Amino acid sequence: MHAIARLGVLLAGLILASCSPPEDSTPDYRYRLTVEVETPEGLRTGSSVIEVRQSMGRSAGSGFGKKIMRRARGEAVAVDLPGGRTLYALLRSDDNVDWATNVMQMLAPEIEGEPWEDVFDNVLLIEGEVEVPRTWPPIAPFGERSAYPMLVTFGDESDPTSVARVDPDDLASTFGEDYELGGVTVELTDDPVTTGIEKRLGWLDSYRTRWLDGTSTISEDLTTDDLTAHLSAGSFSTEFAK
Repeated sequence: MHAIARLGVLLAGLILASCSPPEDSTPDYRYRLTVEVETPEGLRTGSSVIEVRQSMGRSAGSGFGKKIMRRARGEAVAVDLPGGRTLYALLRSDDNVDWATNVMQMLAPEIEGEPWEDVFDNVLLIEGEVEVPRTWPPIAPFGERSAYPMLVTFGDESDPTSVARVDPDDLASTFGEDYELGGVTVELTDDPVTTGIEKRLGWLDSYRTRWLDGTSTISEDLTTDDLTAHLSAGSFSTEFAK
């Protein structure tokens, strides 16, 4: 082979080697998200199994340094309440659309001095059922934030525009006297991912690329507090996310 050609092959090999992702040993896992509600007729509970797939890679956004990438698969928790109402705990929180993807990592124990890339294994150290705190502690530049998933309900489940936010600290204002959130917990599990929420919310497939107010998810109107302008099918199930 000509010397220049050999040099070209060598350089190509070096470029490919430098672009190859690092060895990825970050674990995938599943967890059960459970929500309890105290009602005038006793405790009502709902749960959903969510899977998180993790991978370590590199990206231009991280200066081609190591970056953790996560993707969740699952659906919102539905808690059936007296009188035919349902409380939904979504896959997002008030200020984090990736809440379901990140919550277990936020609860994982920290090990002093461990390499950054090993931090993402610590989820597997979580033992038993763990209560999600009401708030996350402040992390600069952010102040205290809600650690709970966003809670919503519908005036009419066949009408997505009837969605309404539920205050986790004041369920009574939405559902009536003697309603109170009992707690939100997570637990590692090998159970299959929960599916089937579309049987409750038959309109989900129509809102893959639309907010619940009917506008395109290509852009989000951040000037309005209208909840329908910020929720889509993907807030309820990853199976209907685009």
